[in-house]
Formats: sequence, C-alpha cells, structure tokens
Amino acid sequence: MVNIQDGLSESELASFFNDLADAARSIALRHFRSDIDFERKQDLSPVTIADQAIEQELRRQITTRFPDHGILGEESGLTPGDRYTWYLDPIDGTKSFISGMPLFGTLIALADETDGTIIAGMIDMPALAERWYGTARGTTFNRAPAKVSRAVNLEDAQIYTSSPDFFSPEDWARYDALSRKAMFRRFGGDCYQYGLLASGHCDLVVEASLKSFDFMALVPVIEGAGGVMSDWKGQPLTRDSDGRVIAAANRALLEQALAILRD
Repeated sequence: MVNIQDGLSESELASFFNDLADAARSIALRHFRSDIDFERKQDLSPVTIADQAIEQELRRQITTRFPDHGILGEESGLTPGDRYTWYLDPIDGTKSFISGMPLFGTLIALADETDGTIIAGMIDMPALAERWYGTARGTTFNRAPAKVSRAVNLEDAQIYTSSPDFFSPEDWARYDALSRKAMFRRFGGDCYQYGLLASGHCDLVVEASLKSFDFMALVPVIEGAGGVMSDWKGQPLTRDSDGRVIAAANRALLEQALAILRD
C-alpha cells in the first residue's frame, strides 16, 4: 500500500496519475497547433489558455479525490494541505507548445512533506503519446519497464540541457566545461530529455533555473529507472533546492560531472 490517507494501493495510485495525465493530454491536444493566444507572466515566460485549463482540471480532480492534500502548481501557486503535496507543471516547455514543437509535457508529482519523499512522478508527452511513471518500485515507459543506460565514463556520455539561456554566465561556464568533455551535447527538450535518460537514450542532463514543479516529478522517474538526481552540490532535491539540477544514469557519472560543476 502507498501510505496515503485512504490506503491507496500502488495500482490505484498509478491509475489516478494516468487519469490526471489523460485529462491534461486531452486539453493540450485540443489547443496544440491552433490559433491560440498567449500572454507573458511577470517573469516574461509565456502562459497559454491551455496551461491554465490543464492546471484547473488537475486541481479539480485532486481536490475531489484528496481534499486534504496540498497542491503547488506553476500557474496558481500553493494551496496548503496536510502532509501530502501534489506538484503540477501543466505544460513544461510552453515555448515549444506555442511554436508547434511537440517536445512539451505535463509533469505531476506527489510528495510526503514530513520526510521529503517523492512518492511518485509522471512525465507525459501529449503530442508524442509517450508517458513515464516512476516510483520506488521502478519506472515504466508506456507501461513497459524503463532502464537507464550503462555508460559510466564521461567521455562516452551523451549530455543534454534545455537551453543556454537558462544559465547565469558563471553556471554556463561550468556547464560548457563539463559538456565539452562528454561524447557530445544536445540542446532542447525540457522534460523530454529526462524521459530519454530514464529509457537509456542519453546519459546526463544538467540544468539551472528550475522550480520545484519543474523537477519534483523527474526524480522518481529517473531514480526508478536506476539513475540518480541531485543539485550541483550533490544534495538531494527538495522543494527548497536552488534550481540547479543534474540527472545521471548512475552514481559514477554523477560524481564525474559534479567534480567539474563544483570547480
């Protein structure tokens, strides 16, 4: 049993996550590549009708099922609750979404705030019909087991990040030094690159400027597939982390990357 208020089983929790992702996918695809309007938030990032509609629907379903749970979403902020909090990013990769690029996703996580455990996380890619779901028991990709790669040397690793624009000059210098020691580096993908890592198609993802709703869902997906995630100091990720994250296929790769990022 998953230790939440009504004794929800593992399969029941997975089913509820899938229900949430199905609802988000339906709304996203209704608006994707349409004549959709968007506006800019205070941080100048674009927000669309779809972002807001998805979060509103996910909040409705969660509150109906778990009225005592907290919710932290990108669009509406924090609704405090009891020991459990849901983390929602309705459209991770909004710039991709509004420009017709299919590499946008919905991120959903459930955490136990008493000890910081992230019980489960999901990455759903609506336009690609691809979905990762991770818990301590393992990670699945479209319901089949997902496993990270076997690369253990930095020079053999494929490294991803979403964009150079997300780094400060100092952090970019560190990322640039690290990525040039890898086999090759690629840009773009937002949450999709973490799904690729969980399925063994890339080996490292290093980013900065993320919020908790950007990375909480990623942790159980990566770790359930056999990988590791931390901040740039090697510390576990929490709601209060500074937004600099690293995901690696294994501890050996993580330590090699951290040695450069710490320098």
